Amino acid sequence: MHIKWNALAQTAGISFGVTVAVVSVFALGILAMSRREAALSAREADGAAAGGGRSALLAGAYVCFALCAAAVVYGLVLIAAP
Repeated sequence: MHIKWNALAQTAGISFGVTVAVVSVFALGILAMSRREAALSAREADGAAAGGGRSALLAGAYVCFALCAAAVVYGLVLIAAP
């Protein structure tokens, strides 16, 4: 049996890179959601007028979560492909 070490190293490197990317994007989504919640609680405490930054944070969080879901679905498609 012959092991193709180069192909194994490439697969491991790409898997590691994609994992770090997906986790980082998910963490950015969580950060955006927490900053939105902090802005909402600060607004309630101050009684200030509504700002547009909160909706941008929410949209950014949704984009991050959608990218993570797309990466997971793509991985499942690759696994299930004949």
